Amino acid sequence: MDSMRRDDQPAQLVIHNDDDTPGEFVIDLLRQVFGKTEREAVALTREIERKEKTSCGPYPQAVADALLKLAQQRISIEGHDLQITIEAIRTPCELCDKPDGQVSVRIGSRTIWLCSDCNRAAETRADEREQEFEYACDVLDWHFTDVPRSKLVTTIRQFPGHMRADVQAAVDRLFGNAIRLFGLDEEQRYETLSISRLLREGRYALALAPLQYSDLEVGESSPVKCLDNGLWLCEQNNVPYAVLLCAHREYSREPGIRIEIIVPSGAAGAALVQQCFVELEQAVQAARTYRGKILSLDADADYRGRSRGITVHRLPSVARDDVILPEPTLRLLDRNVLNFVGIRDQLRGLQQSTRKGILLYGPPGTGKTHTIRYLATHLPGHTTLIITAEQIGLLGAYMSLARLLQPSMVVIEDVDLIARDRDDMGPCEESMLNKLLNEMDGLKEDADILFVLTTNRPEDLEGALAGRPGRIDQAIEVPLPDETGRGKLVRLYGKGLPLHDAVVAEAARRSEGTSCAFIKELMRRLAQASLARDGGNSIVSADIDEALDDMLFSGGRLNAQLLGGAQAMAAR
Repeated sequence: MDSMRRDDQPAQLVIHNDDDTPGEFVIDLLRQVFGKTEREAVALTREIERKEKTSCGPYPQAVADALLKLAQQRISIEGHDLQITIEAIRTPCELCDKPDGQVSVRIGSRTIWLCSDCNRAAETRADEREQEFEYACDVLDWHFTDVPRSKLVTTIRQFPGHMRADVQAAVDRLFGNAIRLFGLDEEQRYETLSISRLLREGRYALALAPLQYSDLEVGESSPVKCLDNGLWLCEQNNVPYAVLLCAHREYSREPGIRIEIIVPSGAAGAALVQQCFVELEQAVQAARTYRGKILSLDADADYRGRSRGITVHRLPSVARDDVILPEPTLRLLDRNVLNFVGIRDQLRGLQQSTRKGILLYGPPGTGKTHTIRYLATHLPGHTTLIITAEQIGLLGAYMSLARLLQPSMVVIEDVDLIARDRDDMGPCEESMLNKLLNEMDGLKEDADILFVLTTNRPEDLEGALAGRPGRIDQAIEVPLPDETGRGKLVRLYGKGLPLHDAVVAEAARRSEGTSCAFIKELMRRLAQASLARDGGNSIVSADIDEALDDMLFSGGRLNAQLLGGAQAMAAR
């Protein structure tokens, strides 16, 4: 309870219909003065039109007077004749139903009305709640004073560790008005806490501790503060209950979030637990901290709880002009991804599938990852999940997130490492491939999930993935850049260098058959040569000669292959 106070007899404000005041003004008045939501304000306005009046309250007399004054000021300023009257009412006690609730009690954001007897009892209990405790068992015994331990029951739900921020938001919303909140001393970090562990006494009693928070980065300007553990003491409809939040630790698995609720046995307690978990799951679904962001799961399933769960990638936006692809290829990409996403609703209306699979293929270093960044930053409202080949074992968790946060784009890089010919696979690799195929096949036709797979070796892809329609809808080659593209790359990666048009043209012409990565390294070598020759004041043809010789010839075929210039060397 935030506060208790005695007031005069409660009152309500009655708004009367005058057929002249615009409904928009009444809705705004209900929202701005009476604190109603948009939905509530619209419903009350309709009630005024239907019944000629509606009431707001009850309020303490002083609050009702202040609201009436403020409302009348707004009505006068706008020049309307809307009538609002104030009426005294008798409110029953919300605990014992006696018809003389005359004391308002503020609990969080809610005001309830109590009779004098119930108010005195509540004040006594509130004083008792300030009692200090040292051990968790004492806290629980005090909270369930009249309930033997044999008559208490607990129920447990677990959530994935990567949903920690959403669970925290839900817990804050549901249990923010708890009687007390305690932190717990987790002396053995590898163990999972439980209510039964908290009830131990004597030398095994679990001590209370300050509340412990961890800062969780979620891609916003400030991190989300998440409790490491917490014990909430709550009460609803005279039924006491307690909520334990902690990490669920299991060797070699990602730590999960464990929530356990303890209540007195019986129908009332069972209904309360069911209600809590339903509201908790709804609140978790509504929070969705990571929607619309670029994510990957933390592969470190450390049982000591060091895993971050989710990494949010802050990637700079990539403009269309910065995607160095031939224009026909870029148009193909736009049609099959950006334009497709833009008409999903219309496709669904025509009973067409809204799931899609794209394969980006081409030599290493041609810009497939850069292209994915372009897509990720130009799909409004989409969540992008980036899966590397070594993380395919986490595909189930990734797909759960993709379904929860859809519309989403699931990116699997270097898919040929897990989707090559079955004759070359071991049993573990085949299992991972089957998991990928099952996930792609198992999507509903109306799933707003886009798969983007990348490979440097399309010829090695397993036929079940590349040869069956419905899994890959469009293959798009990301080729080595043409001369126009190489010129753009020279300017992009050499934007800090003193490059004249003639030098740009020469570098683009002489780097035929090389990748984006090769040109990026070429620009660094030109900068190095320029610094050695005249302090970085100019780039000349001799600098290009020296750099290309080192990169393509002096280091041999392996060096050229490593730098992305193998085709250029072969052409020469």
